[in-house]
Amino acid sequence: MASTSGADLLRRRCACVALAVGLLVLMLAVPTGFALAAEGGRRTLSAAELDAVFPGAAAAGPFEGQPPAAAVRGADGRLTGYVVSTFDTLGSTGYSGKPLDVLVGVDGAGVITGALLVRQTEPILVIGITEDDLRRYVAGFAGINVTLRGTLATGAAPDQAYPAVISGASVSSAVIRDAVIRAVTAVAGSRGVLGRASAAARVDIAGFVPATWAELTADGSIGCRRFTQAEGTKLLLELCVGLATPARIGENLLGKLAYNRLAAMLGAADQAIMIAAAGLVSVKGTAFVRSGHFERLQLVQGARTFGLTTAGYVNVEALRTAGGPEFREIGVFVIPADAGFDAGAPWRLDVLVPDGGASAEAILSIDYALPARYVLSPQPADAPVAEQPSFADAPPLWQETWRSRWSAIAAVSVMLIVLSVVLVFQEAVVRRPVFYRRLRLAYLAVTLLWLGWWAGGQLSVVNVLTFVHSLMTGFQWEFFLLDPVIFILWGYVAAALLFLGRGVYCGWLCPFGALQELLAEAARLVRLPQLVVPFALHERLWPLKYIIFLGLFAVSLGSTRLAFVGAEIEPFKTVMSMTFLREWPFVVYAIALLLAGLFIERFFCRYLCPLGAALAIPARMRMFEWLKRRPQCGRECGICFQRCPVQAIHPEGQINPNECIHCLNCQRVYADDALCPPLAARRKRRERREALATGAGVKRGEV
Repeated sequence: MASTSGADLLRRRCACVALAVGLLVLMLAVPTGFALAAEGGRRTLSAAELDAVFPGAAAAGPFEGQPPAAAVRGADGRLTGYVVSTFDTLGSTGYSGKPLDVLVGVDGAGVITGALLVRQTEPILVIGITEDDLRRYVAGFAGINVTLRGTLATGAAPDQAYPAVISGASVSSAVIRDAVIRAVTAVAGSRGVLGRASAAARVDIAGFVPATWAELTADGSIGCRRFTQAEGTKLLLELCVGLATPARIGENLLGKLAYNRLAAMLGAADQAIMIAAAGLVSVKGTAFVRSGHFERLQLVQGARTFGLTTAGYVNVEALRTAGGPEFREIGVFVIPADAGFDAGAPWRLDVLVPDGGASAEAILSIDYALPARYVLSPQPADAPVAEQPSFADAPPLWQETWRSRWSAIAAVSVMLIVLSVVLVFQEAVVRRPVFYRRLRLAYLAVTLLWLGWWAGGQLSVVNVLTFVHSLMTGFQWEFFLLDPVIFILWGYVAAALLFLGRGVYCGWLCPFGALQELLAEAARLVRLPQLVVPFALHERLWPLKYIIFLGLFAVSLGSTRLAFVGAEIEPFKTVMSMTFLREWPFVVYAIALLLAGLFIERFFCRYLCPLGAALAIPARMRMFEWLKRRPQCGRECGICFQRCPVQAIHPEGQINPNECIHCLNCQRVYADDALCPPLAARRKRRERREALATGAGVKRGEV
């Protein structure tokens, strides 16, 4: 009892030390974070930058308009294109969660003339990939025509083929690609480059002036109407509508980043309608979830009626404009160009109100006309005169990535299905010791060779830090969807943490963990001595990985780059991503850990792995205890304690779920009536009864 109390006291002291270290590092790191946040956006171009992104240009104006862009002119003074900043246009961030800025030139035909990386803090720079590699990748966008559907497929036409991703940095490559294409599309579309010259050019899309809700409603930019019930005392519906395509309306309502994302998804001459409502009834209903059509809403313009669908629908949580009221429902609906909707002509919104008005069913209407201030004069004479090709709306870039990696997606899905079957039917598996052992070794080999070295499926604490910072700085699913194998693995691991704990990943799906275990098997075959760490020392060493994780997290709050450098305590990049092709200190460190694992199985997993610590913290909320124990465990028997490969079982018999890798070795002992003493005693009693019942070897009448 005294030893247990001492161990508890030591664990509390370790936790206090970890917290103190984290707070100290946080205090040192905070100033760096404020410095990064204080850096301003780009507004002018140097001569070198202009020459890099738009060769042959004579001059470029300031970044202006909405989305902002610098107009580029030739020697004759004519407008020849634009220079786009991904950060100014989209507020682009890299996979690290920190600002990413690429300058891109686009000419009047929608062709990218050049691209230049001017700001980044990507974690790949600490794994052997240089900034020159990133710059060469970014420069590869030159020649792509944004009016065509880009592709990653091999053999594609030069004006459609995206540059090949950087090996070992596929996610960062995809993040940059997404930022470049979306920013160029947004700016080119707003300037008429993407074929908006006929209809959308009549509407002032780019002109932005800050405006409050009161100003927008006063000048007719937003139209509102209130409807009351028959007695006129209770509000039935308050309805507000407006054309969100012009920046003065859309950006003030949605905010800069949301409006720029909307502008990036709009095709040629597409228009966006904002509808906001409050009151007793819903203007959207619920049927649209199944049908894809908003049956309660329709736009009427002259003799034409336009239905609203979920294609292009964007749900809005709250309006960003100053003084804006709260609404129950807010949404932006995209009207495609081929629908024939004229943004400059008056229109009406009809709302079907079932069982809520003066009658059983009513139609409530609100009229809207775009104010004259948003209607432009004919296109300027010096605008690009090249024939505008039709713009094909391309799907999100992550979808292209998923299509190109369908075979890897199928393979990892099969792996996870097999693992799920093993875990669900683990009792049947462990009752067949030979089958279990062969299955586990085969699965670990697939995890190492295919998942780790071929598919790049090694998770890292960098993923955890990136996810947390994404939640803090504006979460975007697209960043995490850009690597399908990693995304699927994290989805599975999240579910496994909820139901089983962290051991499912660490014991079955971690390529570096699989390598350590397979090497330990080989070490036992050649009879290398296996060292057993005294349990008292072992439980004083495993808190180290939690201290390491907390330290990395604290550093990341101030400097993500420093945290990623610190994450090199994981040898995953050296062994899995770079296959030992790195500077010698990294290789020596990785080999030293693997050598230690030959004598102490999974040495790194036990004491140093920050990813294992990060997974163990939320895993404490798991719903089930799938690993079975008996009252005799640790009291009358210590076989499981002695045979646990990572010493996750206490001498008293209980399993420490924070350290368990769910290898099922203890369950194999638990189900073996030749190894487990309670089962062995039960088997002997059963055999004795059977012998008595059959009379074998027992004299007649003997009790």
